Amino acid sequence: MNEEKMGCQLNPSAGADQADMLHPLDEYVREERMPHIWCSGCGLGISLNTFLHALVNTGIPKNKIAIVSGIGCTGRIAGYTEFDSFHTTHGRAIPFATGLKLARPDLKVIVFSGEGDLVAIGGNHFIHAARRNVDIKVICVNNSNYGMTGGQASPTTPLNAITSSTPYGNFAFPVSIPYLAAAAGAVYVARWTVYHARQMELSMRKAILKQGFSFLEIISPCPTLYARNNKIGSGLDMLKFYKENTVVDHKAHLKDINIVRKAKIVVGNFVDIKRATYVDLITERLSKPMEKGHVYKMTEEEKENR
Repeated sequence: MNEEKMGCQLNPSAGADQADMLHPLDEYVREERMPHIWCSGCGLGISLNTFLHALVNTGIPKNKIAIVSGIGCTGRIAGYTEFDSFHTTHGRAIPFATGLKLARPDLKVIVFSGEGDLVAIGGNHFIHAARRNVDIKVICVNNSNYGMTGGQASPTTPLNAITSSTPYGNFAFPVSIPYLAAAAGAVYVARWTVYHARQMELSMRKAILKQGFSFLEIISPCPTLYARNNKIGSGLDMLKFYKENTVVDHKAHLKDINIVRKAKIVVGNFVDIKRATYVDLITERLSKPMEKGHVYKMTEEEKENR
């Protein structure tokens, strides 16, 4: 395997042990947890492989990375990676990650979960973490249904799509997660499909290194349930669909990028701005003296700009 071509640099200090590895990413995966539970044709294998390459290419030491996930097919990633990781309760990955970041601001805290976990039961946490600009990275694999529990409709299921809980078609308008993230205050927002592995790796790297609440949506196939229910075909058929029906538009109006059944999918790096993080604001305020009664005394300049 050509590691330079893959974008993954082997650890030169590993010595002969590394030569015995079957894959250059072996040291980042818990081999005792293999084989994984994902179905044939699922996009989570591509997502995990790309994610590990992105982590390696950031140059961040393993002991400075923490991965948090919730419940679902995507939530298994925390348990498959050889990092400090936490498989939390349903919908609570973001508050757990927030507490971890506040306690250990030196860590790169990454949330890796599915759309059902993050924007259904976990939707409130998602909005307010983005609003506060908590310095965590959120990667959401969106396969348009609850894949682990039988293929029910999720917050991103396209209108009229068939699922086990919507046999006559989905009548609820879907959530556009990039639009929600940007509106809530995320400093970095991007979307790619699993077909766009190279672009996805670069976006992951950018999100991980950026200060503030960074969000990446990965559009992924679920051939066992969503594709079968909607007669789309195999995982390979869905990859071909992504290849032929995606439009890269970095300047797209986010209100117009909702996913419509069997229509073009808009992908790209949509938002990249700077804003003070939650920890930055806390640190700045606590570094200043307080008046009696613990009331902060504003400077004259702050009073003028109030």
